[in-house]
Amino acid sequence: MVPRSFDFDRIVEALTDHGVKFVVIGGLAAVAQGSPFPTEDVDVTPEMTRDNLDRLSAALRDLDARIRTDAVPDGLPFDHDGESLGAAGVWNLVTPHGWLDISMVPAGTGGYADLVADARELDIMGIQVRVASLADVIRSKQAANRAKDQRVLPTLREILANRDLDTK
Repeated sequence: MVPRSFDFDRIVEALTDHGVKFVVIGGLAAVAQGSPFPTEDVDVTPEMTRDNLDRLSAALRDLDARIRTDAVPDGLPFDHDGESLGAAGVWNLVTPHGWLDISMVPAGTGGYADLVADARELDIMGIQVRVASLADVIRSKQAANRAKDQRVLPTLREILANRDLDTK
């Protein structure tokens, strides 16, 4: 089940069809706000209520989501419900439509409630979704302190600074 292409529409459609409350984070959130750096996956932070996580579980079943691993390109099947999803901090998944990463509490944030407070409703590939603010994306990437994040941070900070200047 190695994805042939990245199909943001189908992934988000499954989440929204099931009524999952989530915020788009990471590289896709940055791209939606002007980042020139491409991304290969959809990163989201869901609301951590049991009902919402149960809806997320149903969406993952519809997406035929599997645990992403280098050793098994099609991913490993896994049994899940809202309780088991909430028990882990991060899920790196593969679907026939692309990679989906779920981070319950991204580095440097307080999770969904923190991120949704400043999230923006944006159109990504024709779909309206809540997207973490660029300042929150920067905050999280800074806290994660991964090499790939450090490479993009100067550009993201410049985009934010220029946008702030435009609004003054």
